[in-house]
Order: sequence, then structure tokens, then C-alpha cells
Amino acid sequence: MVKFVSEKIRMRTSARLAAVQATYMIAYGQLPVEEVIQDFVKGDVGRYVIEEDSLEHEEMVPVEQMDTVYFTSLVKGVHTNKEQIEKSLASYLNEGWSFERMDGTMQALLLCAVYELAHTLDIDAKVIIKEYVDLAYAFYTKYEPKVINALLDQISKSVRSESN
Repeated sequence: MVKFVSEKIRMRTSARLAAVQATYMIAYGQLPVEEVIQDFVKGDVGRYVIEEDSLEHEEMVPVEQMDTVYFTSLVKGVHTNKEQIEKSLASYLNEGWSFERMDGTMQALLLCAVYELAHTLDIDAKVIIKEYVDLAYAFYTKYEPKVINALLDQISKSVRSESN
């Protein structure tokens, strides 16, 4: 059975992936937010991903077209609220864990996810969490996606109940 996914949903998924990549680039490349956004929107960056098959052959695969308005909103929102999001995340981490100790990809993914959970109340929290957990599986194979799932679930219950 083929699962129907609308073009709008696919474009939002691509926007989320690009937002995570852009957030990472801005943080670790110390690049201007507007410059990185323009590079993604023009297609200079983020047009392909590396896909591996079961035999560990790598292939460059084009990324679905993204919702550029949504992407821009996510990246700008994350960077406008970055300090607040990081403080919020720190309060949910178990003792011995810190946001600063996480690798850059996980930091970028969590920043985007928490921003979206807190600021896009028209999208169900479960949808947002699933999208970011799926993205986590694109970057990680071990326990990280499960950690991200648990953390985002906990954060969403708190953030979404405060806004109601």
C-alpha cells in the first residue's frame, strides 16, 4: 500500500531538514544568519544528501523542494530565541547532561524542534516530534533518536500546556 503524503507536508519536512543544517552551519561556521538562509533558498547549499544502501555505497540524492517561507521562519526564529531555547532545554536534561556537551547536530536538531513546538501551535506536537525523530534517524543510528523522542515529548507536554 502506498502512503499518500501531500506536497505541502513533504515541503515542510524538507524545510525542517534544511533548518537543522542551516542552524548547524550558522553555529559552527560562525556565519551570518541571513547569508546562510539565502544560500539555502537560492539552492547554493542543501540541495543534496548522502544516502547509503545496505552495502554501504554512498550516493548523492537530491532533496525534495522545501517550503522556503517555513524554512526562513524556523531559522530566524531559532536564532532570535536561541539563548532562551538553550536555557529551556537545560532545565529538561538529566543531571550530568548539558546542552553544551551534545554534538552540534543534536544541538541544531533540538533547537529547531523546541522552537517549533513552542511557536507553531497550529501543528500537532506529535507531528512535530515525529518529524524531528525521523530526522534524528537520518543522522544517528544508536540511542540518540530515542533520547530526542523522550526529551521532545517531555518538553511538548510542558510547553503546550503552558500555552493553553
